[in-house]
Amino acid sequence: MPDHNHIEVLFEDNHLLVINKPTGILVQGDATGDEPLVEIGKRYIKEKYNKPGAVFLGVVHRLDRPVSGVVVFARTSKALTRMNALFKDRKTKKTYWAIVNQQPPSNSGRLVHWLVKDEKKNKTTAYNKEHGEGKRSELDYKVIDRQGPYYLIQVNPITGRGHQIRVQLASMGCSIVGDLKYGSPAPNDDGSICLHARMLEFVHPVTKTALKIEAAIPEVGAWNMFC
Repeated sequence: MPDHNHIEVLFEDNHLLVINKPTGILVQGDATGDEPLVEIGKRYIKEKYNKPGAVFLGVVHRLDRPVSGVVVFARTSKALTRMNALFKDRKTKKTYWAIVNQQPPSNSGRLVHWLVKDEKKNKTTAYNKEHGEGKRSELDYKVIDRQGPYYLIQVNPITGRGHQIRVQLASMGCSIVGDLKYGSPAPNDDGSICLHARMLEFVHPVTKTALKIEAAIPEVGAWNMFC
């Protein structure tokens, strides 16, 4: 089970709080009522700085519940507005690591699909050609390591669609380990999938400093092959 009393802070100042999200925790609350990472972050700030009253912490972007890695929160409304603009204008560089147990058709490449999401099923379908309401989605990938039956793939998404990496890798025959929704034959023991937001690069929205924030991979399951 995820530890709600401890978070790994990767970067922190008066404007931003960046956390290495564990698997199994929501970034933002939903109908389950489970405590999300944003509330854990608020509690962390409140306790560390002895802040009275409510703490502001804005959600800039999200990772799926079974995914781990870099998540940025904004500590002020100004930082939130500016970070939202950076993501919208694709002025961030996202690097993900994924473990698959099928050899990719080539060691590197670019995948282009049109994605259609079924909101009721919370599942996305990828099409090779332009399709109805589908959103054009692109990512670059390359194989960076192999251990036994597992391949470690670095993914740099160019667009930011829901479940994009999961469905696009699955569409080339490389379902992410543990991702039952997109074709993995077996779950991970902890319910996670082997997808990790490894690095995020952007220019700080207030100080204008170039930041490269990296999150260590989980030390569980197939990840242990690559530690």
